[in-house]
Amino acid sequence: MNRPLAGALSALLLAGAAVLGTGATPTVAATPTPSAAPAADTARAVGFAGTVALSNCSGSVVRAPGSADTDPALVLSNGHCLSSGFPAAGEVIVDQPSTRSFTLLKSSGASAGTLRATKVAYATMTDTDISLYELSSTYAQIEQRYGIKALSLSDSHPVQGTSINVVSGYWKRIYSCNIDGFAYRLKEGEWTWKDSVRYTPACHTIGGTSGSPVVDTASGKVVAVNNTGNESGGRCTLNNPCEVDENGTVTVRQGINYAQQTYGITRCLTTGNKIDLALPECELPKP
Repeated sequence: MNRPLAGALSALLLAGAAVLGTGATPTVAATPTPSAAPAADTARAVGFAGTVALSNCSGSVVRAPGSADTDPALVLSNGHCLSSGFPAAGEVIVDQPSTRSFTLLKSSGASAGTLRATKVAYATMTDTDISLYELSSTYAQIEQRYGIKALSLSDSHPVQGTSINVVSGYWKRIYSCNIDGFAYRLKEGEWTWKDSVRYTPACHTIGGTSGSPVVDTASGKVVAVNNTGNESGGRCTLNNPCEVDENGTVTVRQGINYAQQTYGITRCLTTGNKIDLALPECELPKP
């Protein structure tokens, strides 16, 4: 994972060297040679307005197409960024009280102020890697106080080739690249994620970028949340995810990074910005 910076040692101790069952030798994709990031990499296209810095990760204030200005605002990050530690495979957290704080950023990357959660509305590392915090402030209150609007979640599946920005509030850095394609299954240690977004090599994200919103540069909408990358060429182990296709073929892409799609979140939100896992189109894992 683009691991949280705090507690990384604990994560290493918790994670096993789990791999897929016996089968064909994995395909090892060519290792990209990342070039130095251009100076413009930190100030291109979207700015930082609406993103947040967590104590160990990145995130963003987000809203769905049906969210109202008077709804409690939501912060999106990764499930593995929870202060309580990594959720186990199969674990789903719903409506857990939280007082976690977030530094809200201006477009320049400077701090606009502090937001505070009332609960973890939803979090999991099963099928996807997301956490959604409900805040004590509404979207209208945040805009009135700080002059900052939430980022909008796209309600449709992202498209291969799309130009994207991965916006890290923790590092105050923007990575620019394209969606290279999608991994049918992405396996890392005990966790497996479905239909993951694979970046082209230019988005060489690092620890602390976990939870960064992945923004479609054309629409300005969030299409995914950054979460992991294969650091050293390992096969399906912590910090070295592997791709698994429909036939069980394993592909290792050293140096390539990934994100989890977010359009599915919009299908699980109901009146008041509440998560309703019983909605007919909601496919998020249930407890």
